[in-house]
Amino acid sequence: MQGKKEIAERILAVAEQRGADKSTCPSEIARMLFPGRWREQMAAVMEVAIDLCNNGKISITQKGKEVDVKKIKGPVRIKQVVG
Repeated sequence: MQGKKEIAERILAVAEQRGADKSTCPSEIARMLFPGRWREQMAAVMEVAIDLCNNGKISITQKGKEVDVKKIKGPVRIKQVVG
């Protein structure tokens, strides 16, 4: 089982690989880390992503715009923070 540290490292690595112009779906991260049971781990991936966003490490967007992580409804994307 991957821990929060490994999830955070993968989120940051994928965001950096994609660069500021592209994003990733949290489910892609979950599939990379938990291939057979990624749906079960989506809550953990989102929890870590929200923590990273709150600490200014990544941006979480919906329809291309940053979203208030306290009000997430529906699908989101993870992006690298520029600057």
